[in-house]
Amino acid sequence: MLYSDTISLSTKGFSDTIDITGKVTKIIQHSGIKNGLVTVFCRGSTGSVTTIEYESGVIKDLQRVLEKTVPSNIPYEHDKRWGDGNGFSHVRAALMKPSLTVPLIQQQLILGTWQQIVFMDFDNRNRQREIVVHIIGE
Repeated sequence: MLYSDTISLSTKGFSDTIDITGKVTKIIQHSGIKNGLVTVFCRGSTGSVTTIEYESGVIKDLQRVLEKTVPSNIPYEHDKRWGDGNGFSHVRAALMKPSLTVPLIQQQLILGTWQQIVFMDFDNRNRQREIVVHIIGE
């Protein structure tokens, strides 16, 4: 069986991090699929889907590491070409990746105790985002 649905989000950009675990779980319950794989995919080149303990300290730690690794205040070739100032957003998203696949057993996501699925928006402005959830299984 295959099942797909979407999650709509309003985001603030600049590494805004949103826990979407509950929304993914609701889609799984609605799908009727009990065992398989759940892929969560960000449509767009300035966002990412990953897992992390959704706790303010570790979220700030990750945001700080991303700022040090891919600074928002240095010149990017993308910005020279397009003038939109979000070159750093594209690089961060490329490093963090646009999707995540999680095993599904007995209609439960196989996540660790402190592991949540999050969407991170790296763009330099507010956005309306659509996250695709695709389930393959039986």
